[in-house]
Amino acid sequence: MKRKLYLPTELAYGIGLLTLALGTALMERADFGMSMVVAPAYLLHLKISRTLPFFSFGMSEYVFQAALLLILWAVLRKFRSGLLLSFVTAILYGLTLDLAIRFLGLVTMEGLAWRIGCYGAGMLVCALGVSFLFHTYLPPEAYELFVREIAARFGWEIHRVKTVYDICSCLLGVILSFAFFGWGRFEGVKWGTVLCALINGSLIRLCSAALERCFDFRDALPWRRFFTQS
Repeated sequence: MKRKLYLPTELAYGIGLLTLALGTALMERADFGMSMVVAPAYLLHLKISRTLPFFSFGMSEYVFQAALLLILWAVLRKFRSGLLLSFVTAILYGLTLDLAIRFLGLVTMEGLAWRIGCYGAGMLVCALGVSFLFHTYLPPEAYELFVREIAARFGWEIHRVKTVYDICSCLLGVILSFAFFGWGRFEGVKWGTVLCALINGSLIRLCSAALERCFDFRDALPWRRFFTQS
């Protein structure tokens, strides 16, 4: 039997954030539509940055996730420190995303073949990033926390809650696209969004299985109890 490589769960958190940000930046550069999860935040960025040029995609991400955490707070009817910690993760992700977008802006990518390759790589790298984050106890982004907490609160299967959330997020993206840019014009939500919705779950499962075959995820620091009780 092949021996697994030891990977601290704390390091998996950092790798997950970096790869997720890079994958999102690759999809943004390809311009075939963002994933259904980040599409609403991306559309807010496109709209607000027309008036406020400094309002980056990364900033839009943690503003939107803050709103999502407030909704979750209202549903749970109690404040938990895990909500605040998840917002910290959202800020770290947003800052990393802006850096990744700036870095890719320095790379020349012209032509349809480049864009298709960029989008395919982006979907795969995003799935890998989510898979790394699934193997850490450190607070996830608001998207993942919202799904997990709603499923636990009402006793629903998490995969079904995730599916419903993805559909609602995609519909919100379509509504915002029409509201911000007019009927018949799709921004942020395009054919790539539909493709991502269809295969994203399968990609995440495949990436998670591959990681578990290669790595032994174990904590390096005694922080799990603090974060899991938050």
